[in-house]
Amino acid sequence: MWRHLLSLIRAEWRHHPWQHAVALLAVALGVALASSVQLINASALAEFAQAVRAANGQPDAVLAARSRDGFDDALYARVATDEAVALASPVLEIDAAARREAGTPPVTLKLVGLDPLKAVTIAPALLPRPGEAATGGVDAEAAARALTPAADALYLNPAAAQALGVAPGATLWLATAQGWQPFRVAGRVSAGGAALAVLDIAAAQSRFGRDGRLTRIDVQLVTGITPQAWQRSVQAAGPLPEGVTWAAGDDAVQRVSNLSRAYRVNLGVLALVALLVGGFLVYSVVSLSVAQRTPQFALLGVLGLAARDRRALVMAESAAIGLAGSALGLAGGIGLAATALRLLGGDLGGGYFTGVTPTLAWPWPELVACFALGTAAALAGAWWPARQAEALAPALALKGLGTGSPAPARAAPALVLVAAGGLLALAPPIGGLPLAAYAAVAALLAGGVSAVPWVVQQLLAHPPRALIGQGAVPLLAWRRAHFARQTAGATVAGVVASLALSVAITVMVASFRDAVTDWLDSVLPADLYLRAQAGGERAVLPPAFVAAAARLPGVQRVQAGRQVPLLISPQQPPVTLVARDLDGDPARALPLVGDARPAVPGETAVWVSEPAAALHGWQAGDRITLPLAAGAATVRVRGVWRDYARQFGAIAIDTADYRRLSGDTAVSDLAIWLAPGAAPAAVQTALQARAGPDLPVEMIGTQELRRISLAIFDRSFAVTVYLQAAAIGVGLVGVAASLSAQVLARRKEFGLLAHLGLTRRQMLALVAAETGAWLLAGVVVGLALGVAMAAVLVHVVNPQSFHWTMPLHLPAPRLAALAAAVLAAGGLTALLAARRAAGRDAVLAVKEDW
Repeated sequence: MWRHLLSLIRAEWRHHPWQHAVALLAVALGVALASSVQLINASALAEFAQAVRAANGQPDAVLAARSRDGFDDALYARVATDEAVALASPVLEIDAAARREAGTPPVTLKLVGLDPLKAVTIAPALLPRPGEAATGGVDAEAAARALTPAADALYLNPAAAQALGVAPGATLWLATAQGWQPFRVAGRVSAGGAALAVLDIAAAQSRFGRDGRLTRIDVQLVTGITPQAWQRSVQAAGPLPEGVTWAAGDDAVQRVSNLSRAYRVNLGVLALVALLVGGFLVYSVVSLSVAQRTPQFALLGVLGLAARDRRALVMAESAAIGLAGSALGLAGGIGLAATALRLLGGDLGGGYFTGVTPTLAWPWPELVACFALGTAAALAGAWWPARQAEALAPALALKGLGTGSPAPARAAPALVLVAAGGLLALAPPIGGLPLAAYAAVAALLAGGVSAVPWVVQQLLAHPPRALIGQGAVPLLAWRRAHFARQTAGATVAGVVASLALSVAITVMVASFRDAVTDWLDSVLPADLYLRAQAGGERAVLPPAFVAAAARLPGVQRVQAGRQVPLLISPQQPPVTLVARDLDGDPARALPLVGDARPAVPGETAVWVSEPAAALHGWQAGDRITLPLAAGAATVRVRGVWRDYARQFGAIAIDTADYRRLSGDTAVSDLAIWLAPGAAPAAVQTALQARAGPDLPVEMIGTQELRRISLAIFDRSFAVTVYLQAAAIGVGLVGVAASLSAQVLARRKEFGLLAHLGLTRRQMLALVAAETGAWLLAGVVVGLALGVAMAAVLVHVVNPQSFHWTMPLHLPAPRLAALAAAVLAAGGLTALLAARRAAGRDAVLAVKEDW
């Protein structure tokens, strides 16, 4: 039997190759997008992990600093003399700016100060190799012993050498605690990843003002001692000093993996939308194919082909489409991923893998899952047409007769699905991901599509009075649309799904943009903003410059700010501590979410951003500990504020409180208010002249900063316009295919109407009116469904994925235009499909029964 089914499949593909090619390419597109996202991410994460492990080595345990200022190196003696420790390697990490000469743009480097003899067995990739010997051929320990520590010797990894365009022997200028100082490029290190430079730890401490400070100690334990057992013994001997925490060598990899996971999942879900679109196209194509072959199925049924065999035939054809499309999609996804990695690197757009240029990795489980999903989408799209082929009555189909009156449509299935979607939307995240929310969106979508027949039934329950006395055609169109209400669901399912997705995306983007606009108005009160361009130790403004800026003509007021990264948890990225003048009223200076808690006398108040509160579990009223340079400080959280600039979290504190707790009086940036009538360009020129060539600064006006921020936002979401157009286009293709299938199935009906006297124009109007009624129901359901899905995306998916909240904003003009465009395009599609209804083939089809 299967041999005969394969013969029928080959014959059908030869007879209608373009139809199956459309379905195959739709499945291939979805699989290609989904697989390319997985490949790019897996490659970037693997390369990042390799670079981190090269830089951090393979220690058994790590003692890390909570703040960038590090901790007292007296802890090193305690660790190095521990009997359970085989080797302890001190490390000082500094973010610094480097340039070849004055006037050239600085490049931010990660400086790693270490003892080569200690690091040789833990982190051999960081072993300095003089001259060109970095490429290999030198015994690591011998090279380490041959090196003479020099205060100006610097060793670059390939990324740093390429970014700076220097070779061994060249001179680099680094921004140190004493200003820009020269260093000699003495050789290379083999560590990959982002730009990195290695120097002797003593030189790093003295040249960068970090005498007696370390940022971590890498530990190798004696054989037989586990890290957990050693950690317990150290804690039993006494607590770790303030500002020191336990860490693991791959904590950085885990942090990036955890933070990029939500971004990857969201990209994957967007890619799965393409698979959903492919499923609808398969549905449309297979429906058309089944309608075209109704006489063949009827004849095969009369000749003895069982109903289940007809269903198996249609499903086998769709399985072939799914398998071929998935295979083609995997090949395309590999090509897309390889091209993206070569041209764009490993950054997925979320800023997680900046500077990583990975090689292609092969996540086989994810690729197999993409292949299976593509095949499943094709089979799901073909299920209903296959059931129609199975339910076909051969004898009646040969006569072109119908199957009687349809059963009344019920609202219960749709209501159950919508209720399930509502309940799933209330569920908490699973493993930090909004998986239940995505299931809620799927349930809402299924409920909306299944509600179309019931909506059509309600809209067309009684003929309007206006139809009475208007002739037979309007009444016939109304009766036909009401009678074939079950067909309406299949016909406009693509429109409902695509319009709902388009409305959801439109509302989500509009809500986000509206929230960002209001947020920018709140956080940008000054006229001009200035910050030091160089990174690391030079990312501060000298006190003399700050004082001079306040005295410049045209400057009315200057507000100094300070931003410091704090490592609260080794498993999370550093939180940005933002010290600024809160003017005694944080509710005006910060866009608070909810009300602030009353101040507690004698306690220092801070305000945490939404991402910080979500990542670290903080709430208003909690007491938290800040690892400041002067020691740990306990503060009280008075409230939560909305911050769209720092996804990893921020803590706002009044400048006076920060300076009192930390002793740090440095300034990172300036907010400048201009005097009435002052020319912004003249003030910026004066500030640039005051800074001079040794203090590169960045300046931007508030309006320009606002314009650039919104332009970046619009550019980031520009792809949604194409997604919307593609979704609507696919929905209309589904309508066209479904209508074409119905026209073919109703050829004899239209032929009979032509014999009864209906003109070509009247039959066109008949089909257009039927489809218009269905499209109207689909648009009503699609709009309501899209708003419901947008509410889930805005209020559930976004907070659970990225920890940002925003109010729901409905752009009524755009939604109305979108609905009108769908109705107009659908009507035009219906007219084009209806032209076949009035053709000569329909008239001749009546003779088939004679």
